[in-house]
Amino acid sequence: MRALRLTAWGEPPTQTEVERPDPQGAEVLVRVEATGLCHSDLHVIDAAPGALPYRLPFTLGHEVAGRIAALGPDADADADGVAVGDRVVLYGPWGCGACDRCAAGRDNYCDRRSSLAWHGAGLGRDGGMAAYVLVPSARHLVPIGDLPADQAAPLSDAGLTSYHALAGLRHALGEGTTTAVIGVGGLGHLAVQILRATTPSRVLAVDVREEALALADRSGADFGSLMGADTAGVLRKRSGGAGADAVLDFVGTTETLELATGILRPGGELAVVGSGGGRLTVSKPGVLPPGFRLSLPFWGSRPELVEVVALARSGAIHVETEQFPLSAAPEAIDRLRRGLMRGRAVLVPG
Repeated sequence: MRALRLTAWGEPPTQTEVERPDPQGAEVLVRVEATGLCHSDLHVIDAAPGALPYRLPFTLGHEVAGRIAALGPDADADADGVAVGDRVVLYGPWGCGACDRCAAGRDNYCDRRSSLAWHGAGLGRDGGMAAYVLVPSARHLVPIGDLPADQAAPLSDAGLTSYHALAGLRHALGEGTTTAVIGVGGLGHLAVQILRATTPSRVLAVDVREEALALADRSGADFGSLMGADTAGVLRKRSGGAGADAVLDFVGTTETLELATGILRPGGELAVVGSGGGRLTVSKPGVLPPGFRLSLPFWGSRPELVEVVALARSGAIHVETEQFPLSAAPEAIDRLRRGLMRGRAVLVPG
């Protein structure tokens, strides 16, 4: 079968032929219908030798939807509510499978994560940019019913990460509150929709691109602003003068972190999701909002993915996608690098 594999650090991935996997033990074989492409894939592709614990080569792709094709002889599919023929989305972060957090479906915070040679599908283990993907356990699968594959696949990261980041702030987002979303791309546009679906908070969106603000508007944002010298003042005015009760930063550069803390009201909540390399200096006393709380959410839990899928199936959230055949992966990667992607790129096997 054809697969997009990383064979050398810092080099473009290559399309190559590999053997179709055969599930052993508790493994499950999934026939891929769609795989999302995101900036995390670029971080992996561009990583310097030794920067990540992964062993080469491996197939890329951690946002995966498809249909169960076969079960290993020890697979406990019944316990996880799936069977051969079921359409599923993969829960992408794979932990050790033995610690308390993995047992609770919180592999994203696996206690042994620092000692593993992988972080999940397409992250040190073969992922979904291929015709088939081998999943180590049925517990990593969530049924999607008739949800289109191009909608389901991005939910496993773009949707789940946004949902998890918001879950830690939701207690502060009651009536009359304001939330700012910085960066309205693959994750940010879903965060806007999840905010609208699960909280009464007013949503303000910020980006450097006009087309991203148009996407924010289609996603339900109450107001959008291009990032500039006066953005903090504009957003504070839109929040009634007090500032935002919460900020979700999906960029994470020094500039966006400065904006985030500049518009956050005292006692507010800041979730930094983006990995843009920015730094935030914490000092007391200092210029940061007094009483603010900072979180660094990573991915999400399997139970949260179940909730995200339910939101999508209800019509509350919709992923804006651009589809590419797997053979056109280099074009999709290039467009993502240049900031030309609208919403989420999705690769479809030939």
